[in-house]
Amino acid sequence: MKSFTQFIQSKVFITDEILQEVLSKFQEKEYTPHQVVLKRAQIANQYYFIISGGLRFFSNKNENEHTAWAFFEGEFITEISSLASRKPTQFTIETIDKTRLLVIERADMETLYARFPVWQEFGRKIWEDICIQQIEQNVNYQTLTAEGIYLKLMENKEFIRKMPIKQLASILGITPNALSRIRGNIKK
Repeated sequence: MKSFTQFIQSKVFITDEILQEVLSKFQEKEYTPHQVVLKRAQIANQYYFIISGGLRFFSNKNENEHTAWAFFEGEFITEISSLASRKPTQFTIETIDKTRLLVIERADMETLYARFPVWQEFGRKIWEDICIQQIEQNVNYQTLTAEGIYLKLMENKEFIRKMPIKQLASILGITPNALSRIRGNIKK
């Protein structure tokens, strides 16, 4: 919980009393590699803080798997399009490797929002950060080549190191062979 406590404190000033109340609502869970955390067509009901490991969001279209994105240690996430709308998700969330998560139920999160304005501020700051990341990602996909996007992804060593080639190529919208060529060009 130490890493999560530090994460919270990096976003908001929170008293020890409120922090302890917040932390009491989270459960630590361990997952094996490639374990499904949320299945496509389910309704998301949880938020996740990644203590270690990683999660990937993917969809299946016409029997083809497409990795939309991945998240790693120190990130706080959920499948917001399902959680907020209460509609079934289009994604499956799966662990990339052995993963430890802190998990909070949607109802508990809502209770904390209602009781503690500082927790509302935390939630707002998290979603602002995620919106900014999404906008940057969209701009990159509209303005950069696959190689340019790959170079941006290389700034996150964890992302490049842990993502299998096939899934990384899927994020870039290219084949694994094309990704191998890009990697070869970069090493030259």
